[in-house]
Amino acid sequence: MSGAGHAVTVKIHGGDPTSGRGLAPGTASRPRLGLAQWRRAGSLLLDLALPATCVGCGREGAPICRACLPALAVREEAPAGIPIGLPSDVPDPLLQLEWCAPFGGLVRRALHDLKYAGEQRLAEPLGAAIADRWRRAGAGGDLIVHVPVHADRSRERGYDQAEALARVTARELRLPQIPALVRERATIAQFQLGRGRRAANVAGAFRPDGPAGRAVAGRWVVLIDDVVTTGATLVACADALLEAGAVGVSAVTVARER
Repeated sequence: MSGAGHAVTVKIHGGDPTSGRGLAPGTASRPRLGLAQWRRAGSLLLDLALPATCVGCGREGAPICRACLPALAVREEAPAGIPIGLPSDVPDPLLQLEWCAPFGGLVRRALHDLKYAGEQRLAEPLGAAIADRWRRAGAGGDLIVHVPVHADRSRERGYDQAEALARVTARELRLPQIPALVRERATIAQFQLGRGRRAANVAGAFRPDGPAGRAVAGRWVVLIDDVVTTGATLVACADALLEAGAVGVSAVTVARER
């Protein structure tokens, strides 16, 4: 099936053995798996063979055990928004910025293992925590969009950690999720830069991605990412989404580093 839902008929003609043509009736050339697909397949096999261990206490069974899960919910009862009389720390043009927990301890280890150690099973409890926080504090939103990594980084890791989080969050909130943005150029990791250089590092780095990008028109988008510090990356994404016709952009992350 094509992306538009129409059946596609592939005709195999005789004559060119290098292109998969000239095959015996009822056979077809096998698709070649790229490095990212092999890594994903290997990760799934390892998940089946090796049980997870909790990043908090090391207990075998779940990537974050029941006893350690409260570390993701330290802001569960925190009111939404900014207390009256305090300056807002929500960067324009975001309508709202929420997060689940400070960037430290178990939360920091979990995000590190999700991003750099290939522990994709952590997307489940982390994405669910994002959904819980937004369910309690979110002012609205009708579409989930993740902050994408560059295509080279995604191929290297075999997945995009923010997209993995967004899929879980969208499922828990029962909202649609689309890959509406693409990162046009590789950028220096934000944690390697001082606060004053971060906005320039990501300015213009994102653009709407074809039909998915156009689908944000008239929608209130909720951006998903793993961690926020200054908010420069979220702002760059929000600018691209608003230019594509989104009526508003909010954001929620697993953690915030101050």
